[in-house]
Amino acid sequence: MIDFKTKSISLNNLGIKNAKIQYQLTSDELHALTIKKNQGKISSQGAIAVNTGEFTGRSPKDRFIVKDDVTKDEIWWSDINLPFDSEKFDLLYNKVTDYLSNKEVFVRDSYACADQSYKLSIRVINEYPWSNMFAYNMFLRPTAEELINFIPEWTVINAPGFIAIAEEDGTRQHNFAILNFTKKIALIGGTGYTGEIKKGIFSALNFILPIFKNTLPMHCSANIGKEGDTAIFFGLSGTGKTTLSTDPNRSLIGDDEHGWTAENSVFNFEGGCYAKVINLSKDQEPEIYAAIKKGAILENVIMDDNGIVDFSDTSITQNTRVSYPINHIDNIQEPSIGKNPKNIFFLTADAFGVLPPISKLSPSQAAYHFISGYTAKVAGTEAGVTEPTPSFSACFGAPFMPLHPTRYAEMLSEKMQEAGVNVWLVNTGWSGGQYGVGRRMPLKYTRAMISAALNGDLGDYTYENYHIHSVFGVAQPRSCPGVPSELLSPRSTWNNDQSYYKTAFKLSNAFRVNFKQFEEFSSEEIRRGGPQRYAL
Repeated sequence: MIDFKTKSISLNNLGIKNAKIQYQLTSDELHALTIKKNQGKISSQGAIAVNTGEFTGRSPKDRFIVKDDVTKDEIWWSDINLPFDSEKFDLLYNKVTDYLSNKEVFVRDSYACADQSYKLSIRVINEYPWSNMFAYNMFLRPTAEELINFIPEWTVINAPGFIAIAEEDGTRQHNFAILNFTKKIALIGGTGYTGEIKKGIFSALNFILPIFKNTLPMHCSANIGKEGDTAIFFGLSGTGKTTLSTDPNRSLIGDDEHGWTAENSVFNFEGGCYAKVINLSKDQEPEIYAAIKKGAILENVIMDDNGIVDFSDTSITQNTRVSYPINHIDNIQEPSIGKNPKNIFFLTADAFGVLPPISKLSPSQAAYHFISGYTAKVAGTEAGVTEPTPSFSACFGAPFMPLHPTRYAEMLSEKMQEAGVNVWLVNTGWSGGQYGVGRRMPLKYTRAMISAALNGDLGDYTYENYHIHSVFGVAQPRSCPGVPSELLSPRSTWNNDQSYYKTAFKLSNAFRVNFKQFEEFSSEEIRRGGPQRYAL
């Protein structure tokens, strides 16, 4: 066995000089160092628990892309993809590498993309051991033989303790996450939130794969059945991607980021899972709960003196998280590749309670809802949010999509039609009224509806089997095994038609207002996929 502690590597070419380099440490070693440095505590389940500091989530207004000859004509420059001057990047980069020089740093070589034809080699340089352990969990782990002549194509430099000076450095404030496609560097500073590390590489792949590999990158989870049928689950944070794709009857391909190739295969970008743990229940989500053991990292949770986590406590953040290697889940697909996608699920947590719990989408509706990327914020999730608020994120992942959303939507439409997939809209949100009045759709019923869709138990697309929603035009099944029929019609669960339609029209108009920014780039067919009626 190769002892990588004795392998000599240098970071001088990156400008990081005289550093004490901790190269390719094991998960156990990083776990122990985190405890030794008093940067984390051990939970009763064996995982380490860390606090990411000021930032407990991504900071989208502080994410930048260097605007240069490679990107200027390709990137969808917007309030999501913010340009950064290349000269300013070089000056800031030099500051960060000077900051890391003469320090102890943790270096990890790894890969993204489980399919060998698309594999991306990455070197991650971290200031903290637990950040490097996160990289171990989330990226693909090379074999000893692969590490011998490892040459990184992309480099992630992560310095949470570095504080930028906005007036000098060109940032908005003291934290930043900047992608440089020419130099193939993701530069992260001023934030300890580990999600910036993986999302930096995800954003890079969202640029590289469509342009150079004719492959659709997707913010989705995926699993595969015993007959080889792949299912894809799109959704924003909190809608159930990880929970619903982690199914004891199907093998998990991955929980967050995938590519769909021209050869009609689906592959995981990652080597681990990064799941929200707010209100995590051993009974409701046993696979995820069991994955929280030594080797996992809990972020921003509250524990008692015995290390017992209160998963309902959101006093630090609603965005409590756990990262773990994918092999902490028993039922996984190895390698993380699936063939022949048969079903796609768009997950939304509709806090207005007006969308059906499951509905079938036509190709035009699928494209429209993919571009829209709808979910809802509820009271208390963000400052100033006091009632349900529509939240749209194009392609169910706009903060990570450097190209115009219609480019991804066109690729998805082509692939859906070629593969003949069924597309479903699943509301994991509220029923019987909006947030504060109705109740969250029980997970057991959502699972039953997804199982029925996968097994073909929702019937052919006929009047006898489906009802067309009068506002959104989607086809809602009239019956589903294991689910009370009255739950399938959101209107009937309200017991007040006037209030229901008033709220439904309010949401449909929000869809239309949001979609105006995409209309000139969308075909008439896609535009027809949206709600067809206005409120009076």
